[in-house]
Parts: sequence; C-alpha cells; structure tokens
Amino acid sequence: MQLLWPTTPAEPVSDADLERLYGYPEDLTRPWVQVNFVSSADGAAAVDELSEGLSHPADKRVFLLGRLLSDVILVGAGTVRAEGYRGARINAERAARRLSRGLSEVPPIAVVTRSGDLDPAGPLFTDTKVPPIVLTTEQAPTGRRAALERAGADVLVAGTDDVDLRYALGLLGKRGLYRVDCEGGPKLFGDLIAADLVDQLCLTVAPLLAGAGARRISDGGPTPEPRRMDLASVLFEDGFTMLRYRRREGG
Repeated sequence: MQLLWPTTPAEPVSDADLERLYGYPEDLTRPWVQVNFVSSADGAAAVDELSEGLSHPADKRVFLLGRLLSDVILVGAGTVRAEGYRGARINAERAARRLSRGLSEVPPIAVVTRSGDLDPAGPLFTDTKVPPIVLTTEQAPTGRRAALERAGADVLVAGTDDVDLRYALGLLGKRGLYRVDCEGGPKLFGDLIAADLVDQLCLTVAPLLAGAGARRISDGGPTPEPRRMDLASVLFEDGFTMLRYRRREGG
C-alpha cells in the first residue's frame, strides 16, 4: 500500500501511518461519525448482495482499523441480516492497542432498526464479547423489544415512527461513545447524509464494473442539498483506491 496524497513516502504505509491518517479528532465532545464503504468503479455497493465481492486485503486493513479506533460500530439492520453480523473480533494484540488508547477492549455494535426486526438467536447476540446496542422506535412491537433485551441487548428508543439519528447519536454520546464507525448499509448512509451527520467518509473504489441493477452506496430519501467534503488522503494498492473525505472546516 502506498500513500499517493498528500505525500508519497519512500516506504510502504505502516500501521502507525494509517492510525495517524485515520485517527479520530482529540478531545471530542460530541459523537463524530466516520462511514466506511467499498464501491465498484461504476458505483455498486455490493456484488451478489454482499460487499465481500468488492473487497481486498488493503480495504480490509482500513476497515479493521476503523473498528480498532472506534468507541462503537454503527450499522443498519438490513446489513446485519445480509452480512450475518456477529460481535466485533479483537485479538489480544489489538485489544491491548485499544486499551492503551483509553478505549474499551472490544467496541459494541449498535444497530439501527425502526421495527426491531432482529433475530435474538442470531450471532449478533450469541457470538459476541459485549452486548449489542439496538437503536429503535416506539412503533417497534413491545414483545420484540423485550426479546432483544432478554438476549442481552441494550435497547434504546430513539424516535416514534422512525429512528431520529441525531437523537440516537446523542444517546450513544451519553454513554461516552463518541468515536462512531458506521459500516452501512446504503439506507443508513443516505439518512446520515440527509441529517448532515457524516464527518468522514472512507471510500474504497474497487477496479471492477458490477453492471446495472446494483445499489449505490447511499439510498433513501432526497438530501436537501449536497454536503461538501474535502479530500484528506488517497491510498492505492493493486488497483484499489482508498479515498478519505472529511467534513469541510466550518461546514
């Protein structure tokens, strides 16, 4: 992997280089949202409904770094079901690195679901070191919410008919979870854009053409106006380009 911009070092990019590039701002006082996505060159978010078909070891390195540096992993329920999500995997070395930064040993996964439609017997609940957080609504059936709580989830109501993402992030912030690493899916990303809650986008562009019919990385309702971002860094390996965009200062 080589850094193409803002500088080109003589040596390959080290883990320390990546942590410097992708680290969260210091002394956060509010939740700060980083979104991770991979896309084909023609804009597809998945191949055969899964992002795995677009990924590469270099992309996975950035993806895992996002988890390493975060307080919480944010994901939509559709992605949990499609990708078979389970609790975050952290080995002893990575756990020690997290602890050295004042983070918890393992970040929890927070799932956004309007209906609470999650399987309490699924790996998200049964194969995890820390309980998941479920961000849902008042309209989610009481029995369903209770089942998720019995499965160990911390169930938070963050809206009446739909999840109010700004309020939901505030609930995470009250738990000290400021470094938010969002892993999708497209609907959640689109809603975050519409609510102007995206602070950083880490986008890997795969050198593949997926063809017509595939979903884009953002979906959902219209956004009032485009959100301007600044290009912060570019990494490249084996034809895969890893772009990092940050919210424009003062924007």
